Amino acid sequence: MTLHGTRPLAERVRPRSLDDFVGQAHLLGPGKPLRVALERGNLRSLLLWGPPGVGKTTLAQLLAEASGARFVRLSAVTAGVKEVRAVAAEAASTRHLGGATLLFLDEVHRFNKAQQDLLLPFVEDGTLLFIGATTENPSFEINGALRSRLQLLVLEALAGDALEALLTRALTHPEGYVGKLSVTPEALSMLAGWADGDGRRALGALEAAAPYAEAGVLDASQVKAALQAKGLAFDKGGEHFYNLVSALHKSVRGCDPDAALYWLARLLAGGADLMYVARRLVRIASEDVGLADPNALRLALAARDAAQMLGVPEGELALAEAAVYLAVAPKSNAVYTAWRAARADAERYTAAEVPLHLRNAPTELMKRLGYGEGYRYYFDDPDASFRQQYLPDGVRGGYYTAEGEGWELKVRERLAAFAERKRGR
Repeated sequence: MTLHGTRPLAERVRPRSLDDFVGQAHLLGPGKPLRVALERGNLRSLLLWGPPGVGKTTLAQLLAEASGARFVRLSAVTAGVKEVRAVAAEAASTRHLGGATLLFLDEVHRFNKAQQDLLLPFVEDGTLLFIGATTENPSFEINGALRSRLQLLVLEALAGDALEALLTRALTHPEGYVGKLSVTPEALSMLAGWADGDGRRALGALEAAAPYAEAGVLDASQVKAALQAKGLAFDKGGEHFYNLVSALHKSVRGCDPDAALYWLARLLAGGADLMYVARRLVRIASEDVGLADPNALRLALAARDAAQMLGVPEGELALAEAAVYLAVAPKSNAVYTAWRAARADAERYTAAEVPLHLRNAPTELMKRLGYGEGYRYYFDDPDASFRQQYLPDGVRGGYYTAEGEGWELKVRERLAAFAERKRGR
């Protein structure tokens, strides 16, 4: 079933008014920030942050219409300084005639700092009403100067009922499937679930499944046949992806093997790179298990090698084994914490001298300067070796305390014995 040439369904049924906009009630509902700003006529420049397919572009268009501004859309992927300057020059002319220009810049995070700085004067003096859209965390991707001049609005992934409402509207829209297609409740729920919060994805799925309908009715079995396999559930470089990675890491750290397997499955089913996930598990073995179970790092490395050798899907099982092992293993972040503290001291005491007795003395001159003098060799005199100085003057140490579980309990006993020997008891 092909309608209206090659224009995508999502474009054909794009809302034409704020009343038709689906989702984001926390921003557009009665008494909510964006609704109030529009009603009072004091819309300011905005930064829209949210996952793909939640209506950032549509919202910007509707805000332009509601505020009576000329709408200009650019993408940071294809536009640059030249295009922004051209829009600003035209906006300045329009402003002299009493008109306003709303510049919508999609994927604003792709602009570098200098390009982002270019926007500042036009936003500050009101030449442009600016709306930037990003799927990335603005704290990291948008420079502070620009961020401080924009009102940040966080858009949420669309809930199941919102997605079903979006799909239902497409079925009754004059440029959608009105009079041509109906969808069973089970099929509608399946399409909404497959979309994973992304409205554009939901409409794309409906469009892909529509030709499978029989006698104008689309059921769940036909939707399943059309979609066959779930595609990417996230942008592999985006916020949602890193949320899934974070969930996996925290589930392993929290000793929940079921949750670890679930988030691992979500990542791999969504198309995450096998080696990226393997590297994360190796990191977890070092950061959260550490010396509580020295075998954890070996097993994580073996799982990485197995996954690399076997590929998808066979290699996934090796990562699953590693995830479960790491989840049930005793935990310690003592080495991780000690390393961070040692790094901080190394950066603080960059000129601390190596004690003379720890220095090698390969020449007579070095020996005369005292290099190596008084060094106590552990195997000749262990107790004296313990009592000699190893850190430079002024550096106190105390980084590693072996406060974890498992094998690190034995390490703690050994460190206590070391301390006794250092005191000469």
